[in-house]
Amino acid sequence: MSLRRLVLWRHGETDYNAAGRMQGHIDSALTEVGWNQARFAAPALARFEPDLVIASDLRRATDTATVLTDAIGVPLRIDKRLRETHLGDWQGLTGAEVDEKAPGERDRWRTDATWAPPGGESRIDVAERAGEVVNDLLRSDDGHQTVLLAAHGGLIVAVTAHLLGLPVSLWPSLGGISNCHWVELVRRDDVWRLHAYNAGMTG
Repeated sequence: MSLRRLVLWRHGETDYNAAGRMQGHIDSALTEVGWNQARFAAPALARFEPDLVIASDLRRATDTATVLTDAIGVPLRIDKRLRETHLGDWQGLTGAEVDEKAPGERDRWRTDATWAPPGGESRIDVAERAGEVVNDLLRSDDGHQTVLLAAHGGLIVAVTAHLLGLPVSLWPSLGGISNCHWVELVRRDDVWRLHAYNAGMTG
């Protein structure tokens, strides 16, 4: 049997999230809140019965993933292609600092998936590299039917839009993914279908 379900799980809260700073490829750490978010979400994610978990090599995603894999005994792979969008000159800045340096550019970034911050990546770039991970799974003969990707909000939105075949002009219509929330995609007749978006536990 080939891959039929993807669960895309965003990492828990980080010190940069808490401070309102843009992370990108900066290797920020989970806060205690973030660790607890992962622990709280793990039982719900376990019900998907993933055969494999693949995590971004940035530790906020890897640490989040290990909470689940340690709990359910599923193999964990690390893949740097699942890193968050490289935000170039914006990395480490708050939104207000970006707006002061480059008025209007954050709005442009939000509304145009082909545009990249100075020195960074566009959402198209991110979707292409993350899509390679999915294509590798589809070509594989290892029998994995449900795979969970532990990654980042921007990447999850981009690769979801890409896999659903949305016109690029509509990519910005997808909302963001909250810390430790997830997207569920199910493949049938060679087409990906969206079953859940920004789903998560409350409490």
